[in-house]
Amino acid sequence: MIFLGWSSVDPAEELGEGPWREVFRLAPGLFLFDSEASLSRVYHELKWSLPPGASVLVAPLHEAPKFLRLEHGARAWLRDRQLDR
Repeated sequence: MIFLGWSSVDPAEELGEGPWREVFRLAPGLFLFDSEASLSRVYHELKWSLPPGASVLVAPLHEAPKFLRLEHGARAWLRDRQLDR
């Protein structure tokens, strides 16, 4: 499953190990997660990787979102995961 994650704080380091196979950074604080874990697990792992008080949002994506001017390669990353048809 692909999840969209957002935080008010951009992690100083790349998001490392978690319940995700891969993370794609769309913009500061905005990420795509490829994970077989539950929504709750992805949410909590992202939350725990950030400083206390950071705002967090995680939502599953069932189809590719529309976007413009985000990180180069995002459309291909989604297409490789069968989410962009």
